Amino acid sequence: MVEHLQHYGVISSKRVAEVMATIDRALFVPDGTPAYVDSPMAIGYNATISAPHMHATCLQLLEEHLKPGMHALDVGSGTGYLTACFAMMVGPQGRAVGVEHIPELVMSSIKDIEKSAAAPLLRESSLLMHVGDGRQGWPKFAPYDAIHVGAAAPEIPEPLIDQLKPGGRMVIPVGDMLQALEVIDKDQDGSISVRTETCVSYVPLTSRDAQLGDY
Repeated sequence: MVEHLQHYGVISSKRVAEVMATIDRALFVPDGTPAYVDSPMAIGYNATISAPHMHATCLQLLEEHLKPGMHALDVGSGTGYLTACFAMMVGPQGRAVGVEHIPELVMSSIKDIEKSAAAPLLRESSLLMHVGDGRQGWPKFAPYDAIHVGAAAPEIPEPLIDQLKPGGRMVIPVGDMLQALEVIDKDQDGSISVRTETCVSYVPLTSRDAQLGDY
């Protein structure tokens, strides 16, 4: 999978290639599904795990903000795969926090992380998975050097901007029918700049009840 993404130019960073090779995606996808195919997969509860090329894209966009000792927030953490990647990059002196509003997904993500190379970081509490409304972030460990949002918001949630550290970066899909992956940088003076990286298609960032619907 990693070699495929490198071949097609999706991964150019050695560090991103190493972490995606270290955290085995097969541990985080439903049993019987092709773990290394470059496509999103349903994980239940009207949620998905993103395609590997999107995980690689977001890791590369955030790489300079995922250095050892830094703090990262993963909103809509789902399977916990990307949160585990963040944890490996920031290391035991850093902190990676996943927030997901479906308790069953948080429980399964913890079990899957426990089988992965990130298990020691979970035991040491430098990797944390929480049940909560990710639109509110996770203030306890703010500010964050890196924030990733794994579902499309109609607009950028203000609490996430507030919890982004000066000098930090957030990557978030924004839009309804037409979505763009936005890169938000906060300058040292607190001013915000936004640019569009690419067009995307994500499930909506919404309330737990709206997500579950008639599930």
